[in-house]
Amino acid sequence: MTATMLEGPVSASAQDYLEAIFRITTRNRVARSRDIAQALGVTKSSVTTALKQLSASGLVNYDPYSYVTLTREGEQIGRSVEARHRFLAEFLESILGVAADRADQNACRMEHVLDDEVYKRLTEFAAYLKQNSINASTWKQEEENK
Repeated sequence: MTATMLEGPVSASAQDYLEAIFRITTRNRVARSRDIAQALGVTKSSVTTALKQLSASGLVNYDPYSYVTLTREGEQIGRSVEARHRFLAEFLESILGVAADRADQNACRMEHVLDDEVYKRLTEFAAYLKQNSINASTWKQEEENK
Protein backbone atom coordinates (compact mmCIF):
# COMPACT_ATOMS: atom_id res chain seq x y z
CA MET A 1 0.00 0.00 0.00
CA THR A 2 1.42 3.33 -0.94
CA ALA A 3 -0.92 5.54 1.06
CA THR A 4 0.94 8.01 3.19
CA MET A 5 0.18 10.48 5.93
CA LEU A 6 1.37 14.03 5.52
CA GLU A 7 4.92 13.26 6.61
CA GLY A 8 5.31 9.52 6.01
CA PRO A 9 3.70 6.12 5.81
CA VAL A 10 0.51 5.36 7.71
CA SER A 11 1.30 3.15 10.70
CA ALA A 12 -0.24 -0.29 11.08
CA SER A 13 -2.20 1.00 14.07
CA ALA A 14 -3.59 3.94 12.09
CA GLN A 15 -4.49 1.54 9.27
CA ASP A 16 -6.39 -0.64 11.77
CA TYR A 17 -8.36 2.38 12.97
CA LEU A 18 -9.15 3.49 9.43
CA GLU A 19 -10.20 -0.03 8.46
CA ALA A 20 -12.46 -0.30 11.52
CA ILE A 21 -14.00 3.12 10.88
CA PHE A 22 -14.48 2.21 7.21
CA ARG A 23 -16.31 -1.01 8.15
CA ILE A 24 -18.50 0.77 10.71
CA THR A 25 -19.35 3.71 8.45
CA THR A 26 -20.15 1.33 5.59
CA ARG A 27 -22.89 -0.13 7.80
CA ASN A 28 -23.94 2.96 9.75
CA ARG A 29 -22.72 6.02 7.77
CA VAL A 30 -20.99 7.31 10.92
CA ALA A 31 -18.93 5.76 13.71
CA ARG A 32 -18.93 6.40 17.43
CA SER A 33 -15.88 6.09 19.66
CA ARG A 34 -17.43 3.20 21.54
CA ASP A 35 -18.10 1.34 18.25
CA ILE A 36 -14.47 1.77 17.25
CA ALA A 37 -13.24 0.68 20.70
CA GLN A 38 -15.41 -2.42 20.54
CA ALA A 39 -14.31 -3.29 17.00
CA LEU A 40 -10.63 -3.03 17.89
CA GLY A 41 -10.79 -4.30 21.47
CA VAL A 42 -9.25 -1.15 22.91
CA THR A 43 -10.30 1.45 25.46
CA LYS A 44 -12.28 4.56 24.56
CA SER A 45 -9.37 6.72 25.74
CA SER A 46 -7.09 4.93 23.24
CA VAL A 47 -9.64 5.64 20.53
CA THR A 48 -9.78 9.32 21.51
CA THR A 49 -5.99 9.61 21.29
CA ALA A 50 -5.91 7.89 17.90
CA LEU A 51 -8.79 9.97 16.52
CA LYS A 52 -7.02 13.18 17.50
CA GLN A 53 -3.92 12.05 15.60
CA LEU A 54 -5.92 10.85 12.59
CA SER A 55 -7.86 14.12 12.56
CA ALA A 56 -4.64 16.16 12.71
CA SER A 57 -3.37 14.13 9.74
CA GLY A 58 -6.52 14.88 7.75
CA LEU A 59 -7.75 11.27 7.68
CA VAL A 60 -10.90 11.55 9.81
CA ASN A 61 -13.47 14.16 10.70
CA TYR A 62 -13.62 14.14 14.48
CA ASP A 63 -14.95 16.39 17.20
CA PRO A 64 -15.15 15.15 20.78
CA TYR A 65 -18.62 13.84 21.72
CA SER A 66 -19.62 13.66 18.07
CA TYR A 67 -19.64 11.10 15.30
CA VAL A 68 -16.55 10.11 13.32
CA THR A 69 -16.39 9.99 9.55
CA LEU A 70 -13.53 9.44 7.16
CA THR A 71 -12.09 12.09 4.90
CA ARG A 72 -11.63 11.15 1.24
CA GLU A 73 -8.01 10.12 1.89
CA GLY A 74 -8.96 8.26 5.07
CA GLU A 75 -11.68 6.40 3.21
CA GLN A 76 -9.25 5.41 0.44
CA ILE A 77 -6.82 3.98 2.99
CA GLY A 78 -9.56 2.26 5.02
CA ARG A 79 -11.10 0.74 1.90
CA SER A 80 -7.71 -0.48 0.68
CA VAL A 81 -6.75 -2.05 4.02
CA GLU A 82 -10.18 -3.70 4.30
CA ALA A 83 -9.90 -5.10 0.75
CA ARG A 84 -6.43 -6.48 1.47
CA HIS A 85 -7.72 -8.03 4.66
CA ARG A 86 -10.67 -9.70 2.92
CA PHE A 87 -8.45 -11.01 0.11
CA LEU A 88 -5.76 -12.36 2.45
CA ALA A 89 -8.26 -14.01 4.81
CA GLU A 90 -10.02 -15.64 1.85
CA PHE A 91 -6.71 -16.77 0.33
CA LEU A 92 -5.50 -18.28 3.59
CA GLU A 93 -8.80 -20.02 4.21
CA SER A 94 -9.83 -21.23 0.75
CA ILE A 95 -6.46 -21.81 -0.92
CA LEU A 96 -4.26 -22.82 2.01
CA GLY A 97 -6.98 -24.41 4.16
CA VAL A 98 -6.31 -22.33 7.27
CA ALA A 99 -9.16 -22.22 9.79
CA ALA A 100 -11.29 -19.08 9.43
CA ASP A 101 -10.33 -17.50 12.76
CA ARG A 102 -6.60 -18.08 12.19
CA ALA A 103 -6.93 -16.84 8.62
CA ASP A 104 -8.57 -13.63 9.85
CA GLN A 105 -5.95 -13.06 12.56
CA ASN A 106 -3.06 -13.63 10.16
CA ALA A 107 -4.66 -11.50 7.45
CA CYS A 108 -4.85 -8.65 9.96
CA ARG A 109 -1.09 -8.80 10.45
CA MET A 110 -0.19 -9.46 6.82
CA GLU A 111 -2.29 -6.62 5.36
CA HIS A 112 0.17 -4.09 6.80
CA VAL A 113 3.46 -5.54 5.63
CA LEU A 114 2.94 -6.63 2.03
CA ASP A 115 4.23 -4.05 -0.42
CA ASP A 116 2.24 -3.28 -3.55
CA GLU A 117 4.35 -5.52 -5.82
CA VAL A 118 4.03 -8.60 -3.59
CA TYR A 119 0.30 -7.98 -3.07
CA LYS A 120 -0.22 -7.64 -6.82
CA ARG A 121 1.63 -10.90 -7.52
CA LEU A 122 -0.28 -12.68 -4.78
CA THR A 123 -3.62 -11.57 -6.22
CA GLU A 124 -2.51 -12.66 -9.70
CA PHE A 125 -1.44 -16.05 -8.30
CA ALA A 126 -4.81 -16.43 -6.55
CA ALA A 127 -6.60 -15.59 -9.82
CA TYR A 128 -4.54 -18.25 -11.60
CA LEU A 129 -5.42 -20.83 -8.97
CA LYS A 130 -9.11 -19.94 -9.17
CA GLN A 131 -9.07 -20.04 -12.98
CA ASN A 132 -7.59 -23.55 -12.79
CA SER A 133 -9.96 -24.66 -10.02
CA ILE A 134 -7.17 -25.16 -7.52
CA ASN A 135 -8.06 -24.73 -3.85
CA ALA A 136 -7.09 -26.18 -0.48
CA SER A 137 -8.83 -29.49 -1.01
CA THR A 138 -7.58 -30.04 -4.57
CA TRP A 139 -3.89 -29.39 -3.99
CA LYS A 140 -3.89 -31.28 -0.69
CA GLN A 141 -5.47 -34.24 -2.43
CA GLU A 142 -2.85 -34.11 -5.19
CA GLU A 143 -0.09 -34.10 -2.56
CA GLU A 144 -1.61 -37.12 -0.81
CA ASN A 145 -1.79 -39.04 -4.11
CA LYS A 146 1.94 -38.61 -4.79
